[in-house]
Parts: sequence; structure tokens; C-alpha cells
Amino acid sequence: MSQPPTRERVASYVRSHPGLHFNELVRRLDLAPGQAQYHLRGLTGDGDLCREEVSGRTHYFPAEYGPDDRLLVALLRRETARDVCLELLETPRRPASLAEDLDVARSTLEWHLDGLVDADVVRKRRDQRGRVTLELTDPEATARGLRVVRPSLPDRLLDRFTRLVDGLLEGE
Repeated sequence: MSQPPTRERVASYVRSHPGLHFNELVRRLDLAPGQAQYHLRGLTGDGDLCREEVSGRTHYFPAEYGPDDRLLVALLRRETARDVCLELLETPRRPASLAEDLDVARSTLEWHLDGLVDADVVRKRRDQRGRVTLELTDPEATARGLRVVRPSLPDRLLDRFTRLVDGLLEGE
């Protein structure tokens, strides 16, 4: 039996934009939240899609995505986490210089690092003097995840607004 047109449109969009979070899906497909929930519930119940809760957001994926890939892509949907990984692809970095180069508050960097470290994407290595160096645990897997993520303008604006507020709060 074929799926209703809206349900197929939702499934198709998630397949071409894995890791998209719920609000972005609603915006991009111009759906009412209840309509999106209805179709996503059907698609996940049928096993066509799966969902992953990461950092307060629900992300949707094609069913063939494994748990590790879902977590990585969901984390990389955030601009700061993505920028951290892009920088670490080039070379391991110290947290202070990375925060400065990314123009983010140290607390913002640490919040994103917590998620990346917990997901085993980034590791904090300490030298003999206890200084921390950040490095990717699997640069090839991270590069694959980065190729999947194509953030939208609203996602980028939300991330930048969060950076602005964090910067203002850190100045207090």
C-alpha cells in the first residue's frame, strides 16, 4: 500500500537530510506541528525512520542509520560543534585557543565539548603538566558526518544568537 503524499514527502525529506530536528522539519516542509508529529509517528512506527534525542532536540533519520552515526550527525547539526570538529580535523588544539579562534565563550565551547566527549567524537588528552589538548577520536568518521550535514539559515542564526547571548552573559 502506498503512503499518503505528505507522509512520503516527510520520509523523502528526512532521507535526503538525515539528522534534521523536528522544528526544522516543520519549517522546511511548511507543516503544522501536529501534522508532522502524526506522520513522523507513523513513519517511525513502521520502521521507515528512527529518532534520536540529543541535547534537547529530537532528530530524525533513515532507518539504516546506526546509533553512533545518529548521535554524531545530530551533534554536528549545531554550528559550534561542527566548527570544533572542522578545526580539529586540521590539527589537535588547546581549548583556550580554539574558543578564541571560533569567537565563542569558553563556557559555550565546554558545553559543546561535553556532548562531543560523551559521544566519543572528541577526546581530551592531558600532558605531563595537566594541560588539555583536544583531538578527534576518529577523524574519518567525523569527516563522513560533516559531509552529511547541511545546516539551514535558521539553524545557523539560532546558533549565532546563542553565541551572542553566551558572550554577553560571560561579560557580566
